[in-house]
Amino acid sequence: MPNVAGNLLAAALFAALNVVPVVLLVHRSLLARTGPCNAVEWYPPGLMAAWLTALSLAAAAVIVVFLGGPQDMQDALRAVLAPALDRHLGDIPPELDDLLAFVAFVLPGVVATSWMVMTVSNASLAQGLLARFGASWRPSPDLASLGLPMWIPVLLAFASGATLLGGTARFIGVNVLIVLAVPFCLAGLAVLHTVARRLPRPAVTLTVFYLLAGILGWPLLLIALLGLLDSPLGLRRRFA
Repeated sequence: MPNVAGNLLAAALFAALNVVPVVLLVHRSLLARTGPCNAVEWYPPGLMAAWLTALSLAAAAVIVVFLGGPQDMQDALRAVLAPALDRHLGDIPPELDDLLAFVAFVLPGVVATSWMVMTVSNASLAQGLLARFGASWRPSPDLASLGLPMWIPVLLAFASGATLLGGTARFIGVNVLIVLAVPFCLAGLAVLHTVARRLPRPAVTLTVFYLLAGILGWPLLLIALLGLLDSPLGLRRRFA
């Protein structure tokens, strides 16, 4: 009986994290309306990124509710790692305890961000394959046209202010900032795609960048900063 309950809980958790959000995002992406001159206007990529961000923030909140605050999560991590650490290190040294505290502090945001990256990667691969074989139900979204709704920069401002308050507010603000790095990275990639279109061989430029970003990682931080500056400076309007 406990095994059945555990399996049902695992199935429910898998559905909540992987099935329900994906079904919702697919439903959003297939929405369309008739615009001027009877042109079909598909659901914009910026709003899909906003839905993805909202779902990730909800996932981070669920993690906090189930695992508790930073101290409870640190205790849970210590309990999970203690057997292996005791075999190799004996008592947990203070430096490792500080590392566990840091990991617990950023765990909700890191888990939610990892889910966002996985979802975007899987969606891009799936859409690319469907488009390649002519089985796509909608045209591939134009990343260069991605524009984030206003609530995301506003939330960024509130989260940045919360990190200065300390305590629970700082914990929430830091994890929200971690999650918001993904939509701003997508906005930065939109700027990059806009700039690449002005170059002689845009596909080569984009391929080189994605390879470097996949190997090194840090170029994505620069792209996220570019996405943060896009709206106030009008970067895409300047490069278009």
